[in-house]
Amino acid sequence: MLLTVEPSLHPHSHPTPILQQTSKSAGTQYWAASWGLSAQSSTMHTLVFLSTRQVLQCQPAACQALPLLPRELFPLLFKVAFMDKKTAVLRELVHTWPFPLLSFQQLLQECAHCSRALLQERLSTESMQAVILGLTARIHAREAEAGTQPVCRKHTLRVLDMTGLLDDGVEQDPGTMSMWDCTAAVARTCIAQQQVGTAKPGLSPVPVEIRVDLRVNRASYTFLREALQSSVDSLLRLCCRDLRAEDLPMRNTVALLQLLDAGCLRRIDLRFNNLGLRGLSVIIPHVARFQHLASLRLHYVHGDSRQPSVDGEDNFRYFLAQMGRFICLRELSIGSSLLSGRLDQLLSTLQRPLESLELAFCALLPEDLRFLAQSSHAAHLKKLDLSGNDLSGNQLTPFQGLLQAVAATLLHLELTECQIADAQLLATLPTLTRCASLRYLGLYGNPLSMAGLKELLRDSVIQAELRTVVHPFPVDCYEGLPWPPPASVLLEASINEEKFARVEAELHQLLLASGRAHVLWTTDIYGRLAADYFNL
Repeated sequence: MLLTVEPSLHPHSHPTPILQQTSKSAGTQYWAASWGLSAQSSTMHTLVFLSTRQVLQCQPAACQALPLLPRELFPLLFKVAFMDKKTAVLRELVHTWPFPLLSFQQLLQECAHCSRALLQERLSTESMQAVILGLTARIHAREAEAGTQPVCRKHTLRVLDMTGLLDDGVEQDPGTMSMWDCTAAVARTCIAQQQVGTAKPGLSPVPVEIRVDLRVNRASYTFLREALQSSVDSLLRLCCRDLRAEDLPMRNTVALLQLLDAGCLRRIDLRFNNLGLRGLSVIIPHVARFQHLASLRLHYVHGDSRQPSVDGEDNFRYFLAQMGRFICLRELSIGSSLLSGRLDQLLSTLQRPLESLELAFCALLPEDLRFLAQSSHAAHLKKLDLSGNDLSGNQLTPFQGLLQAVAATLLHLELTECQIADAQLLATLPTLTRCASLRYLGLYGNPLSMAGLKELLRDSVIQAELRTVVHPFPVDCYEGLPWPPPASVLLEASINEEKFARVEAELHQLLLASGRAHVLWTTDIYGRLAADYFNL
């Protein structure tokens, strides 16, 4: 049985719906006919969803009706209004939201009434701005009420959670809002609210906490710092869940970290900062104060362990000591950093086993791989990234041992540019296919032939959970490759498009023949295929 709005409700009449129960078949046929839809197409959504969409066609009438509607309908009203860019209704929904929490992750995901997951898309700029305007209007209204009547806290909005927005890094679309745009919009709102002023002590309404994932670079640092400072005593409290700072000077990074709430922060991601061990030793104590941090991502931590200096050794020991302060760390990414022969020192300082470890372009040695295979981390790893480490020579056997150690838990394996040719792949397949839960395999930039890819496809049939394989352009599709081909050549050289078209067709046929048409085999390394650790 499904709930539906009475058919007598006209989109331009005053929308005070009467809810009744109706059978699925009769209700579906009636509403499909009245809206010019076939019964088959209307089954994409429930009748409640279709009724809600119809009610919101006339936005002024819908806004007037909100106080008369059951609060249980507000979550679906929000999703439909957001999806259809009903900005006036969105503003009013936020203004009158009857629950303590308004969470994008809860409201914009796939639900019982609509299979569309909006958080997997770039969100509409119009809809995002409408939510922010509705929040601002709510705060101003509460400030005005606070001086004349007691604040009702029972149904007061306390948290607006805007985390989890898609951050795909693809080209900008003026009609959608990127993570950078969202950071700027929320920051401007917090600054504007502080400039307006706050209510008198004792009369102030309940502050609203805005939870966001913040992205900052040199251009946006100043106003984001101002927003964080402004929100401390404001009615809009800015709370960062995930912070990503790109190409930010060391002093600015430290200043920003000092403004963040340790109770909210889940991830710190410092990119392209070229810190070096000396710079890292300055920043790491400010990072380590977030003892409940779950994910730490550091890139380009240069320091050549093969030519150690006294200062470098002191800085590295200090870094290790600070890493031992984290009590909840589950993901560690140290990309493009020289860790040759030192992985044991790094991982041994951690208080708990990791579930995600990214060591891309870290010049790992065989002893590093052997240590990881024998460590407590191996039995817990869900995600492993060894991209850019040469696994073709002496590292191959230790790598196979590592694969065997992580086989029971591994979901995501990234091996881009690891110099894996057919011989290494074929030798590794018996171990690789023991990873029964593997969902994603990344092999881009490796010198594999069509014959090697076909062997991989055939053998991976037994991996029932596998959904995505990002494979290289086969070496058969290049002209005049040097052997072994450097990764730079594989990434930059031109391919014969006709040959590759035949390769794609053959792979597709093999997938169909093996009943694995649902598995995506692609050369697209820039798509949204690699899963974030928190989404595994």
